Amino acid sequence: MSGPPEADMMDGKPPGDEYEEIREQDRYLPIANIARIMKNTLPENAKIAKDSKETVQECVSEFISFITSEASDKCLQEKRKTINGDDLLWAMSTLGFDKYVEPLKLYLSKYREAVRGDKPEKVSRTATHAPPVVAVQQQPPHVTANPMGATAAMPGAMHHLNHLNHHPTL
Repeated sequence: MSGPPEADMMDGKPPGDEYEEIREQDRYLPIANIARIMKNTLPENAKIAKDSKETVQECVSEFISFITSEASDKCLQEKRKTINGDDLLWAMSTLGFDKYVEPLKLYLSKYREAVRGDKPEKVSRTATHAPPVVAVQQQPPHVTANPMGATAAMPGAMHHLNHLNHHPTL
């Protein structure tokens, strides 16, 4: 007779469980970054409760996982290992976030121009090569959500976009 099911588990995990538990600090964006973005949209003297910051932190992290998961599935189907900005935009459109796609395409285009400005151009054999794609591993655009509309929904990204216009070598 075997012991209770718990006795068959090593380290508290059922046998064959290959998933590693993800630490909270690895799942969520830093609360200080969340608070800074939230404060940027509020009057200077406004206060934000800790539970509000934590709720937004969870929502933003879940949203990022949702979009990234869809983009990752697309890349797996296409046998690619790197998720790029276009994959994320495709995922957002597929998941019903269409009104955010056009402003983000503009932002991604400006971001790519700025990144290309930092790197010397590679000489290609043909003039038909597309510009290099900025992978997700590089700094992605930050987006803040606002139910009022796509352009109003991105004050941080638009500020960064304006900053890129003034400093094209960033």
